[in-house]
Amino acid sequence: MKKTILALLTLVTVNAMAQNTLTKEEKKDGWQLLFDGKTTTGWKAFNTSEPIGAAWKVVDGTLTLDTSDKSVKAGDILTKEEYENYEFTYEWKIAKCGNSGIIFNVVEDPKYKYVWNTGPEMQVLDNECHPDAKIIKHRAGDLYDLVSCVVETVKPAGEWNQASIISSKGHYAFFLNGTKVVEFTMHTPEWDALVAGSKFKSMPGFGKATKGHIALQDHGDQVSFRNMKIKKLK
Repeated sequence: MKKTILALLTLVTVNAMAQNTLTKEEKKDGWQLLFDGKTTTGWKAFNTSEPIGAAWKVVDGTLTLDTSDKSVKAGDILTKEEYENYEFTYEWKIAKCGNSGIIFNVVEDPKYKYVWNTGPEMQVLDNECHPDAKIIKHRAGDLYDLVSCVVETVKPAGEWNQASIISSKGHYAFFLNGTKVVEFTMHTPEWDALVAGSKFKSMPGFGKATKGHIALQDHGDQVSFRNMKIKKLK
């Protein structure tokens, strides 16, 4: 019995250590960590050189937006580096009835007030009780307000979801918990038609960039991210 307990504790310790790390194979394959599990190095506030909001905290190896004290500054945060062709993988966990998102191809410019004025979003949501879950194209894994998932694979609030975005010369694929859920191509007449039929139709800079920053959204709800890593593609 003691050996079994020791083995389980060792397994838990190994799994904990494995978070936010790269294997030798991943390093050789060109993967880079976007979050080291200890600091917010590599992340910045949108359109400012000021530090990211204090509500973004490193908690037990996660990058967490803590919304328990509404007086503490938060705001959307984004990678300091821009990316174009890549495979980006991450895990997310949302609080009950929560809403957030991963926004990509974000352009920093004073003329844009929000990250979503330019960048499309892979939705992060509690599909069980958030009001947006009743709206087609607003559910977890959707290309927000543009393309809905072909199948629902999201886990309940409070559980970790594994997701990835693959960007290759304007073609994109979203994966959620091992299943491809969304696929689309930007910068085409079909893309322009999608945008024209969405809530972004009045935003001239939306969905135009071919590269940009990756942002984590502050939607006012607690959300956690971990194992964020990226591999640049040619």
